[in-house]
Amino acid sequence: MDMIQTDKLVFEYDKRDEDGNIIGKSRAIDEVDIDVKEGQFIAILGHNGSGKSTFAKHINALLVPTDGTMWVDGRDTKDPNELWNVRQSAGMVFQNPDNQIIGTVVEEDVGFGPENLGVPTDEIWKRVEDSLKSVGMISYRHHSPNKLSGGQKQRVAIAGVIAMEPKCIVLDEPTAMLDPMGRKEVLKTVQKLREQKKVTVILITHYMEEVVDADKIYVMDHGHVVMEGTPKEIFSQVDTLKHYRLDVPQVTILADELKKRGLDIPDGILTKEELVEALCQLK
Repeated sequence: MDMIQTDKLVFEYDKRDEDGNIIGKSRAIDEVDIDVKEGQFIAILGHNGSGKSTFAKHINALLVPTDGTMWVDGRDTKDPNELWNVRQSAGMVFQNPDNQIIGTVVEEDVGFGPENLGVPTDEIWKRVEDSLKSVGMISYRHHSPNKLSGGQKQRVAIAGVIAMEPKCIVLDEPTAMLDPMGRKEVLKTVQKLREQKKVTVILITHYMEEVVDADKIYVMDHGHVVMEGTPKEIFSQVDTLKHYRLDVPQVTILADELKKRGLDIPDGILTKEELVEALCQLK
């Protein structure tokens, strides 16, 4: 079953002059068609201004289409009667965890979402415990979020979304403000979550190394989907990715350069281990 489906999705915003007068329209999303099945890990890549974060906000109905349609778990996001159901189905994790954490104690913050959903108290505390365990933060349940590192705060933000038990989690550049160790922590958490809870994960990012395990990648540019395919299919097109001003994993660039120099190496090398294996196969 489709978790997310769009049909010629369009989003326009008003262009204004220095005095605030409307001088026209600008399209951030231009007739985008994306299908995401239940339980998939989908990555959406794109340079700044490509439209990927605008697209992410449609999944949680923070924005609604100017034209076309988006369905989340079979519900039309434009239907005001479905707003509550859409937001229960799709949870959002934003770039800056400080914008998402509101409690003064970790466990209170994680319990805030389910409490708003009207979940009974006993069930809330069970969800708080389970979700903090799932992100490796149970030992911090009585801590103040202000004293946590960036990676730990982001894991608490993810726990807060998990506690609401959405079918889909949308991560909008969740590691952009983190150091490499924090980024690794958050990604490991997301992968573990998929395995344990079978949730659909949509990751919006411009870090290529974060998407090598995705089921499918969409690349956006100027509001359009310009590439789609598996990680191997996408990363075998190094020059095209560079054209869209996207970084490519160092190991993929190295493999591509070796291939251009005549070595018989397969396309779409994603990891150091794959490159070593490919080199060992050479006669």
